[in-house]
Amino acid sequence: MEIRAATRDDWPLIWPFLRRIVAAGETYTWPRDVDGERARTMWLVPPPGRTVVAVDPDGTVLGSAKLVPNQLGPGDHVANASFMVAPAAGGRGVGRALGEHVLALARADGYRAMQFNAVVATNTRAVALWRSLGFEVVGRVPEAFRHPVQGFVDLLVMHRRL
Repeated sequence: MEIRAATRDDWPLIWPFLRRIVAAGETYTWPRDVDGERARTMWLVPPPGRTVVAVDPDGTVLGSAKLVPNQLGPGDHVANASFMVAPAAGGRGVGRALGEHVLALARADGYRAMQFNAVVATNTRAVALWRSLGFEVVGRVPEAFRHPVQGFVDLLVMHRRL
């Protein structure tokens, strides 16, 4: 698998799995009915942000991630990132590869830490992955996410120094 900068031409390959993941409403705080144009502007971020894709040798986009400053101004030395793995590529190490790649990009861009503001507590695979990559839970927002099956569940704030 290759991880490279995403281009506008990648969007038609990202959108189908991004739409499916967001519409499921289990892991993302985005509106479940987000349209393609709004999603594209939210995912393909302008500089200083970056968006990357993980691609199979045959050109299949397996996943994508975006890296942005977590805050503006005096808080812009802490990065934030979001990750999506195509459901068909689950369990193949795509999320880990994207996570490691984005952490390296954040270090290279001069960020001092990375913070995830809203990891759904019931997304146990993501929580385990981020813990294995050195993130700690530094906060818990009780019942801050409306899960379509489990009802109100907690959001975790996760952080690691770079």
